[in-house]
Amino acid sequence: MSKRKGLSAEEKRKKMLEIFHESLEFYQLKELEKIAPKQKGIISQSVKDVIQSLVDDGLVDTDKIGTSVYYWSYPSKTRKTKERILEQKKTQLVDCKKKLKMTLEAVEKAKMGREESEQRNHVLHELSEKKVVLGELSKEKQQYHGKDPKTMKLLKEQTQIAKDATNRWIDNIFILKHWCVNRFNIEEDKLNREFGIDSELDYIN
Repeated sequence: MSKRKGLSAEEKRKKMLEIFHESLEFYQLKELEKIAPKQKGIISQSVKDVIQSLVDDGLVDTDKIGTSVYYWSYPSKTRKTKERILEQKKTQLVDCKKKLKMTLEAVEKAKMGREESEQRNHVLHELSEKKVVLGELSKEKQQYHGKDPKTMKLLKEQTQIAKDATNRWIDNIFILKHWCVNRFNIEEDKLNREFGIDSELDYIN
């Protein structure tokens, strides 16, 4: 013979409200811990948590009279509370839909003219070339390490020129990304994916 399945949290809340609405009485926690298991099958150990969740949601009222704490709930109050919560959720849903629509529109605007534009391709191509030149100069610099001072000086100057040029292009990309993120409210990771920008891109020291 299978064991009887326990009540879910929402079923306990519903049945606890039934106790109040059917009797229209005030109760102390001790009383509810005795009544709930007998009338509604709610184990006494969970009564306190169920009551507190209903109080938190405004479905059950509570007040302290002397040293005793009393709980009560009327159907009209519960209905109004649920209606208020429903209206709040509807308002939140409308706001979320508006924000989603604005975000999608901003993303579409950001894409316009940038899918595979000549300017973007030119910038990325220039950046790639500068990185290659910098790499070659760095290797050549290592070959001449400790040799002709004039050659070393020239190599350092050429390396610095290539490094500065590369960092300028990187700086231009960062400025353009920052403008797009602020102007169109786009996440930086999404912007990187849309325009093929390496997320590890950084200045060369």
